[in-house]
Amino acid sequence: MNTIKIQIPSLSENIRMIESFIDNAKEKFQLDDDIYGNIMIAVTEAVNNAIKHGNQHDKAKNVALSLSLQDSLIKFIVRDEGKGFDFKNLPDPTSPENLEKPGGRGIFLMKHLSDEVVFKEEGKVVELNFYIN
Repeated sequence: MNTIKIQIPSLSENIRMIESFIDNAKEKFQLDDDIYGNIMIAVTEAVNNAIKHGNQHDKAKNVALSLSLQDSLIKFIVRDEGKGFDFKNLPDPTSPENLEKPGGRGIFLMKHLSDEVVFKEEGKVVELNFYIN
């Protein structure tokens, strides 16, 4: 199993480092463009949520990202140092009362772009799984 890890302080501008990390993974594992696009959007969204909601933009707190490749599965794990959240009771961003709201689409996007999304440790950890080949 191949595993690569990166840890960043909770600053929005550090998303560029996450994008480079994903670009490197694309090269290393020869990911095709379709899955690469889904990974880029879903993983950067998860890291953004960890910075913004999990760690409250506290640059003293870090967001950790690991990637592991097992046979035909590529798994990204995003971990923040926040309090977690109630991931079982999320408002549906597609329902009429939420369409005009500025937020609330991140997890929706992650669930639609990933093959599997699993929240752990009260929401402080999110696993994004993508099947390849």
